[in-house]
Amino acid sequence: MFEPLEVKALSGYRIWIRYADGEEGEVDLSHLAGQGVFTLWEDEQEWKNVRVAEDGAIRWSEEVELCPDATYLKLTGKSPEEAFPNLKSTAHA
Repeated sequence: MFEPLEVKALSGYRIWIRYADGEEGEVDLSHLAGQGVFTLWEDEQEWKNVRVAEDGAIRWSEEVELCPDATYLKLTGKSPEEAFPNLKSTAHA
């Protein structure tokens, strides 16, 4: 799992994330905004409440969180096989 160290809410449903391995940058989440549990983000104060939870999730509330691995892949543009080299060896076993 990729460990996020810091996250900040930006405008336009974007977040800035810094990971323990040095990767950092912006991730656009606008495609999720207004859908299902993500309607929470329509309240600007709720959107700004983003944090890194103790379990490493990118979290706004108990109901709204994102997997740090998924945001890492989106940030870096890496495929799951590139980010998790062990997936290749287990996939062929």
